[in-house]
Amino acid sequence: MLAVTPSDIALPRTDLLIGGEWGGAASGRRFETLNPATEDTIVDVAQADAADIDAAVAAARKAFEHGAWPAMSGAQRGRILNRLAAIIRECGEELVHLEAIDAGKPLAATRRMDLPATIDTLEYYAGWADKLVGDVVPARPDALTTVRRVPVGVVAVIVPWNFPLMNAVWKVAPALACGCTVVLKPAELTPLSALWLGQAALEAGLPPGVLNIVPGLGTEAGAALVSHPGIDKIAFTGSPTTGRFIMRAAAENITRFSLELGGKSPSVVFDDADLDAAVRQTTSGAFFNAGQVCSAATRILVDDAIHDAFVERLAARVAGLRLGDPFEPSTSCGPVISRGQMQRVLSYAEAGLAEGATAVCGAERIGNRGFFVAPTVFTGVQPGMKIAREEIFGPVVCVTRFSGEREAAEIANGTDYSLAAAVWTRDIDRAHRMTDALRAGTVWVNTYGPTDVRLPWGGMGGESGIGRDLGRGALDNYTEQKTVWVQIRPAA
Repeated sequence: MLAVTPSDIALPRTDLLIGGEWGGAASGRRFETLNPATEDTIVDVAQADAADIDAAVAAARKAFEHGAWPAMSGAQRGRILNRLAAIIRECGEELVHLEAIDAGKPLAATRRMDLPATIDTLEYYAGWADKLVGDVVPARPDALTTVRRVPVGVVAVIVPWNFPLMNAVWKVAPALACGCTVVLKPAELTPLSALWLGQAALEAGLPPGVLNIVPGLGTEAGAALVSHPGIDKIAFTGSPTTGRFIMRAAAENITRFSLELGGKSPSVVFDDADLDAAVRQTTSGAFFNAGQVCSAATRILVDDAIHDAFVERLAARVAGLRLGDPFEPSTSCGPVISRGQMQRVLSYAEAGLAEGATAVCGAERIGNRGFFVAPTVFTGVQPGMKIAREEIFGPVVCVTRFSGEREAAEIANGTDYSLAAAVWTRDIDRAHRMTDALRAGTVWVNTYGPTDVRLPWGGMGGESGIGRDLGRGALDNYTEQKTVWVQIRPAA
């Protein structure tokens, strides 16, 4: 018996939040958001388009240039961010259930990762708000020359559906801490937690217009937002295809941008690895959130000497994953987000079989209601196969053999993606050699997947994007450097 069911969940406001006021879209249009586990409509949400984006950007500009926000001290901004974190902590279960119904995320996983990371991010950047110090540069003896950090202005934030709340806060928190104002467009598949965040931000004392929420379609609201001349900075997480569109749109207005895009991350398992730990954590890294993670362990590279033993243990562990209703406490793997995503994942499974890979398990839909895809393990995967080259973004992993460090590094780096990688070995010298050899923004050694707000996150170019979220460096995304020169006249 489920302790909480979808019908028990209190939904947030489902209009647009612009200038501190809730209201419908200018067109009056609304769109459905579905429960991916049941395919039922949860609620209709206001559908922003270009007219609403104009209004939201104008509200954010007014709040930035004439509102209370720019007049606040960093300490005051930090207190508001801390209040928002406290509200989220107090209402955590409400958010966990909201993500379960809207994004299909199992309760335990959201409690363990998304919710704590969201709170931690807000508190971390709240602490930075009054520490955005500049420099005194002794350029000349007859001048006082300083370099200050100033907020970049109005920020467009566009986030995906796999970690709806956490990804939004990863960008919104540092932007607000730096004194910027924000127009946030959540993914149309998962708008509810962003709307909840808007309500909570007003309750925390965020002034009107500082955070505006505009759910809508990417082709309408998203395109209008990244093309808007009133935007000073674009912060995006999503697909490489959309990232390229944003780069072209940003070029028209010479708008700053940072892009966190895709991944095809390798987990490299050497013959001296702790096999049980490697299987356990690589399985988690591969199938967490139904594999809908940009850094998922989608390519498992295994030393020839232990390949068969590793695959046997991997298959047994995957067989123990509990696929099912996100509201069931025992569920470890929920649905993928939509029918389209399910069909995409299954088409890759078909391509893998056609190219000669062997499906040890999975490669099929489970049930006929909800978007459930069985966790899938392919062996006999060659580096040139489609399933080894392209991001699937679902519960599908590819196991590839290697022999020696050089071949392992060549296979691992033989991709357009550069987000993350892992190395499994008891040899500390080998670990250091491999972390140097692997081209990835994050390299884990004898673990897979942990992140922390204090550490930068992003890829090393290519299909994995440009720039970094998190850490101290994220403050650079939302500030400009201003040089101030004060001439000192000589004594009379």
